[in-house]
Amino acid sequence: MAEARPFRRGEGAEAERTDRSVGSRQLAAMLPDPAQARPAYRHLARAVSTLILDGRLALHVRLPAERELALALNTSRATVTALYDLLREGGYAHSRRGSGTWTALPEGRAPSGITRLLGPQDTAIDLARAAPGLPEQALLDALAQVAPRLAEHAHTPGYHPYGLPELRAAVAERFTRRGLATVPEQILVTAGAQHALTLVLGLLCRPGDRVLVENPSYPNALEALRRARLRTLSVPVTDTGWDIAITESTFRRAAPRLAYLIPDFHNPTGCLLPDEERVRVLRAAGRCGAWLVVDETLTDLALDVAAPPPFASRATPGGASQVITIGSMSKTHWGGLRMGWLRAPARLVTELAGQRVATDMGGSVLDQLLAVSLLARAGELLPPRLEQLRRQREALAAALAEQVPQWRWQLPPGGLSLWVDLGAPVASALADRALDHGVRVEGGAHFAPDPGLFEQRLRIPYTASPDTLRDAVRRLAAAFAEGPGPSRTGRREHWVA
Repeated sequence: MAEARPFRRGEGAEAERTDRSVGSRQLAAMLPDPAQARPAYRHLARAVSTLILDGRLALHVRLPAERELALALNTSRATVTALYDLLREGGYAHSRRGSGTWTALPEGRAPSGITRLLGPQDTAIDLARAAPGLPEQALLDALAQVAPRLAEHAHTPGYHPYGLPELRAAVAERFTRRGLATVPEQILVTAGAQHALTLVLGLLCRPGDRVLVENPSYPNALEALRRARLRTLSVPVTDTGWDIAITESTFRRAAPRLAYLIPDFHNPTGCLLPDEERVRVLRAAGRCGAWLVVDETLTDLALDVAAPPPFASRATPGGASQVITIGSMSKTHWGGLRMGWLRAPARLVTELAGQRVATDMGGSVLDQLLAVSLLARAGELLPPRLEQLRRQREALAAALAEQVPQWRWQLPPGGLSLWVDLGAPVASALADRALDHGVRVEGGAHFAPDPGLFEQRLRIPYTASPDTLRDAVRRLAAAFAEGPGPSRTGRREHWVA
């Protein structure tokens, strides 16, 4: 087994620098065929602006020279000149004399990473955010229970960079109960799993490092990797699960610094990684010294099978020292709590706590007390939620089978959504038309680490009521029946959670 890598951010003066530019072939691969619509430069400008708002094309990077991009797109230089002029006019680019054209964000526009998390401003049915709400009475009961305890904390400074001690103990006990012996010193409380992932990337990786990811994967995690300027190595997850041979080969061939995996009811496919394949992943990562970041946010949402034990529990003695497990209450309880955690070696937890102090110094004491109360009642609150999800999943599947029988999907054993195959690469256009029918949904391209993939897929969550889901499918079917038509992604906000 390879020696574990130290968890320091830099690794000497030879650390690779990141070129803040995008290559002509790379950009061309992300853009549609200029011949698809006229005038071509407006067609391309809409696509580039969408890429910038989505975060798939980073801000403040240099765009290719006009001649190079024209050659890569097989179009005229005049088209690219008009494209860049239109981007500058719209605020999506600016030029520096002698240094080229650079991407920008127009004044008054927000990246989709922000807007996709905001509530819809109209009456649209929101199928883009796979996040259930919390029963009102459960929240009221928890608030009443923690009020006296909150008052006790009012006379303290209130800073807990590692997390509230009782919450760290509760999360540690949860891991131990699931089969992975854990002490509070191995737990860092965070503002959700996304916060945990960002902290880990900031400490363990430097720009240009290689990171193994599943394809498809969670869009906000992919965005965190892009913003950290990391190079992704994608391994496929299909309707039938992971290709472990390819995964092992990628570890062996590329020796990534880190791997980000969602083995439990994978988002978006819903697949569950078998036990024997978990062992193979652990061995492959161990041989090249890669860190494993395992996202267990959906682990408790087991609908047809038993909830799996922690991924790290499958490691050989000492083999879990390179495994970081992140989790959250957003999918099992409520995203509004912003409560998450990570489990890692105690020394790494100390390093990560030091890093988080530079940004937020610690989480809300009230939210952490609420988390303690709700976790203590998990045995009471979770079963009704799982039964509700089963009913909603059944309603969604039945409605799809009735309204759009040509679509295909695998019923997942857990999680929150179906990964639907439309049979044709029309997902982005369909999502645009669906908005005109009062439904917000996201096409599969937003779940891809590489451009141009999963245009035949939709992720459809079953977190709404059965009646709402049946209405949503009826509207989607009507939009689908209108035919492919042109995509209007330039006017549409994106919402993924």
